[in-house]
Amino acid sequence: MTRGFAVAEYRARVRRAQTEMSRVELGALLLTTEPEIRYFTGFLTRFWESPSRPWFLILPASGDPVAVIPSIGAALMGTTWISDIRTWAAPDPDDDGVSLLADTLREIGGPVGVPDGPESHVRMPLGDFERVRHASGLDWRGDEGIVAALRAVKSEAEIAKIAQACAIAGRAFDRVPEIAAPGVPLSRVFRDFQRLLLEERADWVPYLAGGAGPDGYADVISPASDAPLAEGDVLMLDTGAVWDGYFCDYDRNFAIARSSPAQRDAQARLIEATLAGEEAARAGARACDLWQAMADIVGGGEGAGRLGHGLGMQLTEGLSLTAKDQTVLQPGMVITLEPGVNLAPNRIMVHEENIVITDAAPRRLSRFATPDLPVI
Repeated sequence: MTRGFAVAEYRARVRRAQTEMSRVELGALLLTTEPEIRYFTGFLTRFWESPSRPWFLILPASGDPVAVIPSIGAALMGTTWISDIRTWAAPDPDDDGVSLLADTLREIGGPVGVPDGPESHVRMPLGDFERVRHASGLDWRGDEGIVAALRAVKSEAEIAKIAQACAIAGRAFDRVPEIAAPGVPLSRVFRDFQRLLLEERADWVPYLAGGAGPDGYADVISPASDAPLAEGDVLMLDTGAVWDGYFCDYDRNFAIARSSPAQRDAQARLIEATLAGEEAARAGARACDLWQAMADIVGGGEGAGRLGHGLGMQLTEGLSLTAKDQTVLQPGMVITLEPGVNLAPNRIMVHEENIVITDAAPRRLSRFATPDLPVI
């Protein structure tokens, strides 16, 4: 599969943003985070792990974006479709891009919109942000949700990358019997599962969680302990592996040596709830409708929490499958279905799959598990 996107894909994203900018009368969009900048440029690097340098992209009301970035990124940004790249030697404790960014914004004109909705943040020091606003002399406001709305609906090229990540994870899950057995520490299973994902061609594994125990696990976010797997445990592995900048996010449960009736019943109910969510996942339905379809099976009322979310360039993005999220599903949205059930006090089992909304029935991106709990 081809990495990256055709320039036409990026230009179409910019045009859609500019159409919405015209509607709400914005002269520029200022973007500062990795997924926002990559969405419009294709600038893909792990260097974002370093917090010492800010990065900026400006979308004007017309024309091509302008990158205002540290000089260390000029060569890589130069391999993208962006031609107007303005740099400074960073980090600069006296003026870390503030003057260059303010000058560029004045040249482009305002009002300046900045993403300010759920999950958004400004990735630069607050003091510098205030200095840029003052120095620009322009009006500033939120972006009216423009960037989030664009990113929520994926192109077929984006969906193909998520599907590729899902396929990689599926092959790694098939190999879990190679690494898990009674007596193997959970921490070793985690390390080995990351190895399997990389062997199956994941680019990297930013997220891996899970748990194990005879009555389920306490949560789905803890790092692994050195406790050995025991006969009768249920093991869960949940991965957010990346291929070409796009995530998969789904999990699998395994019984160690033998399964109990409670574990088997939980697995069957989780799959039943997942299929109910899939059946409800139609364009025009609301996020809360999918939540209700699954919550009716797993129980718990609003206390059931989030039973899925949006997926794409980030492990979780956009809508949440909760009782209160009224987001209307549209074709091209990629979401997870993630019901959970209680087996004992403070012990749960969860299940997760990935789908994309279409004009008809949703399309499966992960290979769905069966109601039968696999035994290792």
